[in-house]
Amino acid sequence: MGWASMNEDNESRFFNATIIRNAVDKNMNTPQIAPDKKPGVATKLKAFAAPQARPLPVIILADVSGSMAENGKIEALNVAVRQMVTSFANESRLRAEIQVGLITFGGGEAELHLPLVSAHAVKEVISFSAAGATPMGAAFELAKQLLEDKDRIPSRAYRPVLVLVSDGAPTDKWEAPLAALKSSERGQKASRIAMAIGADADRDLLAQFANDAEAPVFEAHEAQDIRRFFRAVTMSVVARSSSPTPDRPLTFDMSEIPGDDLDLDAI
Repeated sequence: MGWASMNEDNESRFFNATIIRNAVDKNMNTPQIAPDKKPGVATKLKAFAAPQARPLPVIILADVSGSMAENGKIEALNVAVRQMVTSFANESRLRAEIQVGLITFGGGEAELHLPLVSAHAVKEVISFSAAGATPMGAAFELAKQLLEDKDRIPSRAYRPVLVLVSDGAPTDKWEAPLAALKSSERGQKASRIAMAIGADADRDLLAQFANDAEAPVFEAHEAQDIRRFFRAVTMSVVARSSSPTPDRPLTFDMSEIPGDDLDLDAI
């Protein structure tokens, strides 16, 4: 091969290689779609995904003041709360996921023990001791803070349930905290239920807290009535969580709960 011919051949190879390289470069700028990743596949799969259960918050405000130590009241309260949480944990989370918040008020302060966690995630509910005064106003403030926490209660959550149980009158300033709780956006929408334990409970205050016209304040004359009350609340919340309309107001009938099958020694 002569020099001219060889040079001509090299130019041809360089030219062809340049064309191929440019074609590859152009193709690399164009998104390539793999056969198993066609547009719309992820969207279609997402459409068939099971919807995530919406939170159904239940917040308990429990009196653990010194007077609750009498007549087995604190023991009955401890058992009732544990059984409620256990029952909630065993429920299906198909439509609604029941979440539990627990506020106690006794001694000199109110305390948040469960900051709204899924019932099935609660490993243990400690037993409470009764002592001291009745700082119910502080409990109302904590409940309002919990209701307004958008991280713990997202906007997609169902109507909250607030349960107040007390055997006495507040020993702190409660009027403003209760008014703030009731007038808050979520406090207005919540189902608020109250139980008066014994003759010394402040029924007028408890009636101001409750918003169920048919059952303003439930009565507990003995320890087993506390258990019956919590059992009724449990059954109603469970019925809501499994119904097609979990956001309906809470309703329940204490007369439907038998009183002869309650074991106060149960754990």
